[in-house]
Amino acid sequence: MPLISIQYSSKKASPSLKAEIAAAASELSSSILHKDPDVTAVIVQAVDAHDWFAGGRSLAEQNLASVWFDIHITDGTNSKDEKAAFIAAVFRRFGELLGPLHTESYIHVHDVRADAYGYGGLTQERRYVAGKLKMAA
Repeated sequence: MPLISIQYSSKKASPSLKAEIAAAASELSSSILHKDPDVTAVIVQAVDAHDWFAGGRSLAEQNLASVWFDIHITDGTNSKDEKAAFIAAVFRRFGELLGPLHTESYIHVHDVRADAYGYGGLTQERRYVAGKLKMAA
C-alpha cells in the first residue's frame, strides 16, 4: 500500500506522460518491492525546467530532465537489496520516460513504522494483527 509522490521535469510532453509515469511507478513497486497495485496511490506533478535547479543551474540551461520519486512503504517489508534494485530500476525507467536525467535526481524510499502508517482508517499494524486473528480462527 505504498503512497508514491513524483515530481518531474522534462522537455518531453505528451497527453499520456503523467499516466505513463504513474503506471511505471506502480509496476516497479509491484515487480521489485512486491506491493499490491490495487492499493498503490501515485501523485504526479510536473515542474517547469526553469524552476528546477541542480548544481546551481536550471534544468532548462542544462538540457536535462530530473525526478523526485518519494515512496512510503511499511518498515521491514523489503530488504536492502530490493530497495537498491528498486532505486536503480526507477532511475533507469524514468530516464527512458523523461529523457537524460540529471544525476541529482532522487528516489527516496521511506521505511515507515507499521503503527504509524496506514490507509482506510487502519494502521498497517492493525491490518497485520487482524489478518493473524482471522487465520487463527
